[in-house]
Amino acid sequence: MTETVAPVAKPFPRPRSRKPAAVSASALIAARQPKAETEEMAPDKSGPRRMLNEKQVLEIVPVGRTTLYRMEKAGRFPKSTYISPNRRVWFEDEIIAWQHAVDEFNPNRGRGKGRARA
Repeated sequence: MTETVAPVAKPFPRPRSRKPAAVSASALIAARQPKAETEEMAPDKSGPRRMLNEKQVLEIVPVGRTTLYRMEKAGRFPKSTYISPNRRVWFEDEIIAWQHAVDEFNPNRGRGKGRARA
């Protein structure tokens, strides 16, 4: 005689780790727009600071990767922070503050490498 074996139930699949969804540049721009004139532009100090990875920063700032690191090294862009040995991030509020500073017109600003005018 053959014995009948009860079917073995398969375990549920392990849930995959949830990585934060990539935020599009248009969503970040919409988030920066002032909602009302009564609200102040001061950053919200009650919650955690939002961290952006390199890809997200490059979606916001219209420069290449090498230019980004050169600007950071020269002190013309906010410094990044390592949150683990292989994970580098920038704080969103620092990048927004840098954007507002860049918006200010400076007639004596440099014109770029090798393009100086006398």
